[in-house]
Amino acid sequence: MSLFVRKPLKNLLAEAEDSEKGLKKTLTAPGLVALGIGAIIGAGLFSITGLAAAQNAGPAITISFIVAAIGCAFAGLCYAEFSSMIPVAGSAYTYSFATMGEFIAWIIGWDLVLEYAVGAATVSISWSRYFVKFLEDFNIHLDPAFTLSPFDGGLINLPAVAIVMIMSLVLMRGTKESAFINGIIVALKVAVVIVFIALGWKYIHPENYKPYIPDNNGTFGEFGFSGIIRAAAIVFFAYIGFDAVSTAAQEAKNPKRDMPIGILLSLAICTILYILFAHVMTGVANYHDFAGKDGIAPVKVAIERMGHANANGVVTPDYPWLNKAIIVAILGGYASVILVMLMGQSRVFFSMSKDGLLPKMFSDVHPKFRTPAKNNMLFMLIVSIFAAFVPARVVGEMTSIGTLFAFILVCIGVWVMRKKMPEAPRAFRTPLVPLVPILGVATCLFMMVFLRLDTWIRLVVWMMIGFDLYLFYGMKNSVLNKGALGPNSYRIVSLTGMGMVAILVAVAFLHHSSAADDTGLFYFSLGFAALHLLIYGSKMSKKVVN
Repeated sequence: MSLFVRKPLKNLLAEAEDSEKGLKKTLTAPGLVALGIGAIIGAGLFSITGLAAAQNAGPAITISFIVAAIGCAFAGLCYAEFSSMIPVAGSAYTYSFATMGEFIAWIIGWDLVLEYAVGAATVSISWSRYFVKFLEDFNIHLDPAFTLSPFDGGLINLPAVAIVMIMSLVLMRGTKESAFINGIIVALKVAVVIVFIALGWKYIHPENYKPYIPDNNGTFGEFGFSGIIRAAAIVFFAYIGFDAVSTAAQEAKNPKRDMPIGILLSLAICTILYILFAHVMTGVANYHDFAGKDGIAPVKVAIERMGHANANGVVTPDYPWLNKAIIVAILGGYASVILVMLMGQSRVFFSMSKDGLLPKMFSDVHPKFRTPAKNNMLFMLIVSIFAAFVPARVVGEMTSIGTLFAFILVCIGVWVMRKKMPEAPRAFRTPLVPLVPILGVATCLFMMVFLRLDTWIRLVVWMMIGFDLYLFYGMKNSVLNKGALGPNSYRIVSLTGMGMVAILVAVAFLHHSSAADDTGLFYFSLGFAALHLLIYGSKMSKKVVN
């Protein structure tokens, strides 16, 4: 047995056809497109756009979306080929298992846990902020202590927790009901986005685009070229939608035909809307207006400037009804994003559990609803904790770096599959292989480099926790390896872990040199690295497996 044993493609296809024990097949191409749009349109348009414009790119946030879309398109083409070949739940985890083996699949699967969990938390935090603003329009004011995290001046973000719990309960009922609700929400918010673009276009002030690319202020990543690329990396997580579509492959009626359509069409539609929306938003209001506490709710700021100023410079909105309508749409849109991310999360755990890498309880299907209800309950708790106590900037960038890392492995995987399994049937073929996968890897890695160093520290720590789980549970309970991995396999995993220790220490020192006041994260990183040096060292010295 080997760490790099691949799950046979015929076994994956057999799992997809096991309709009695598997997940219920209810989704068609239109439903998958709506699922993708439901995930993509939301956080990127309605919150992160303003923050990234105010702090990183200025009006050039539109260029950031184009850069992000380029990398996303390369990865989307690779996802489309994989999803048409391997129509089972699990997304990049499953694709990696079929191409690069169990150990690499574990790495990408654990990364997806980060991507979906903190992504759902990010959107729920922004949902909370819009919900507070919506109530304020009716003179209902909630205590900030219960609507903000401790890092933002509050105690706990209860509205964020509430929306996570509601969406989790919807998912427990089944994807058919979820897809129906999502379809209604998608239609509503796309209509509002189009109305916003159409009405806002005439209120664009050309002077707001000057300078279109603000000069760098002396700090890496704050305006200028580096700011544009960092903004692209920050908003990249909003493109998680087509990735989430691929996790629903086992619930699609005709996955070989419908999955590529769902992935690529949802990506194309949303990219166009992102660019137009960002252009109008930064033209109606100056990018400086999106700084501060309302940066997480930039659409409200822009709509309030769609009017005419009096002698004192105070703008009276021409469409006051639009403000309330679009906030309602945003609340619904965010709910659909949370729903899709939680769905993707539970399906990845479902696949990992069936492979023996996680406890069997995570692959139990509810006898009535045919959904992984225990998964939904677990992540309702985990995501609620993130949403309640962690600031949006931290979870947002963690989602971005996790998403970019996942896309890199998928691009590598499609190239490997062409070499290792050229005869495998493909309903969709990625064009210009290996050029497209190489460009996808290069673009995503380029954006990752521009993210903050503390975000890199959190990614490395998370991956090391994943190595711990694989060393102490997954390697002993793997279905394919049957617990028969030898000392050499433990040595390989431990050496990889030690490489992560070295990366953690190096990044911690780099971060400390540029942010000396962040001593807590620095000393935590060194302590965590020292502990894992002992763990990996002890595993390398083992003479037996069990």
